[in-house]
Amino acid sequence: MTIHYEVSDHIATLTLDRPESLNALDVEDLTTLRTLLERARDDANVRVIIVGGAGAKSFCVGMDLKKSFPPDINFGASFVKSHDAAIAEGVYVRLVDLGKLNISKPLIAAINGYCLGGGLELALQCDIRIASHNASFGLPEPTVGSIPGVCGIQLLQRAVPSAIAMRMLLTGERIDADHAARVGLISDCVDLVDLTRTARELAATIAANGPVAIQMIKKVAQVSTNVPLTQAIEFTELAWGAMRDSEDRIEGRRAFAEKRRPEYKGR
Repeated sequence: MTIHYEVSDHIATLTLDRPESLNALDVEDLTTLRTLLERARDDANVRVIIVGGAGAKSFCVGMDLKKSFPPDINFGASFVKSHDAAIAEGVYVRLVDLGKLNISKPLIAAINGYCLGGGLELALQCDIRIASHNASFGLPEPTVGSIPGVCGIQLLQRAVPSAIAMRMLLTGERIDADHAARVGLISDCVDLVDLTRTARELAATIAANGPVAIQMIKKVAQVSTNVPLTQAIEFTELAWGAMRDSEDRIEGRRAFAEKRRPEYKGR
């Protein structure tokens, strides 16, 4: 697969481009995707990252089933090995887990067509999901005798009401974009021809804000998810304190007072 990478106006866009296989992924593709995400993460000029799929039919249908048969190696032995060693022995699901990349910049999934299996697990790890009207979502692993092997079980239950998540998980059934919007799986549902423009407009709105503040908000949201409210508020205060004297925060207040657009530098 070719994965296109482009940066403009502080926005990095990654496009999965293998439409003949509905943008299915193999180990090499996932390795490339992670490398490009790391590049965007470490590029000071990038403030927002968009992930999308080429063609009109599919965002991503997950792993290429023809290239993901189990190896002749005991899983238990592979499981306890290092990240790279385990992947080399067939534990490719670790490549779909983006958590260890520590991406503090906002991730937007621009979803066209099928968003299934590992593709949905990829989208669920993005901060915002927008979709075209022809999109559909599902975790069909049980229909081929498997389970969502990364984060689909947990993140789908956080993204939508539990009964809807469990129905999708246990049946392998798909839901369409309108249903996904009603239950909160996606934030926006637009015509296919408007998907790229909508994603970039949203990314541009985010990129115009203070970049350090945006990354700090994401960090607070991530850290606060599974802690008691008292601790979450205390961490928020610490994060606010870390931001209080930043150049960007001072610039934001000056720009407001002077009735002009702020010029943030990410400091």
